[in-house]
Amino acid sequence: MSPDRRSNPPAHIADALRRARPELDGLGRDLHYFTEVGSTNDVAARLAADGAPDGTAVLAASQTAGRGRRGRSWYSPPGAGIYLSLVLRPVPGSADQGGVSLVTLMAGGAAAEAVERAATVVPALKWPNDLVVVRSGPSGVERRKLAGILAEGAAVGGVVSSVVLGIGINVRPSAYAPDLAGIVTSLEAERGGAVDDAVVVAELLAALARGRRDLAAGATSRVVDRWRHYAGPMLRRRVTFAGSEGPLEGVAEDVDEAGALVVSTARGPVRVVAGEVRWS
Repeated sequence: MSPDRRSNPPAHIADALRRARPELDGLGRDLHYFTEVGSTNDVAARLAADGAPDGTAVLAASQTAGRGRRGRSWYSPPGAGIYLSLVLRPVPGSADQGGVSLVTLMAGGAAAEAVERAATVVPALKWPNDLVVVRSGPSGVERRKLAGILAEGAAVGGVVSSVVLGIGINVRPSAYAPDLAGIVTSLEAERGGAVDDAVVVAELLAALARGRRDLAAGATSRVVDRWRHYAGPMLRRRVTFAGSEGPLEGVAEDVDEAGALVVSTARGPVRVVAGEVRWS
């Protein structure tokens, strides 16, 4: 694996972040930019372990070992997408003390909001961490993945000391291999025109700052309502997931205030807090 290559951020990104700074609450003030990196989450985790302050950001033009949830790889070719990780320190007394669930939920709503503002593309949220585009196709409803979120917490003495929040957004069709065009998409493919990646980054950090303010104020209902707003096309669909005694099926009805997926099954409502969920 080639070594990480750090650089100054491109001028258009630096300018966009400078203009947005009053809205960012310090997110991205300490920015580590790489033309190529193994994984932005890995770099952010090292920075967090070394005491990096809240809001430290790692942004890369490409990743050689990008990853998503459950160890899946995240294809990250140069200049094709947003590859961003943040070091988040829990605010004492806020609603994010419990770990990564609410942070992931907050980030999903923030990313969806940012995509809509920056590119006029309205995604759907698929629990727990995917942004997808839902539309009717020749064989029925089609879902194409647009972005993913990976939140990894670190604890000291049983208390969460930091969360590394990684977000990958496909901006250009070159962000994915041609043979994946039926299941993956990009902002430019959906918009049918060019998208400024600097605007996406600035809108993303601003939306995350708003979501964090809600968590800090204990306004989890606003975080959950934002998630529900974008999750509508994926709710009330059949899902399969691992129960305590084997696979279970049901209908995804909602998310609760703790960020769990609520599934209606033959045994009654079940809260899904982790694990793989397969959607019909």
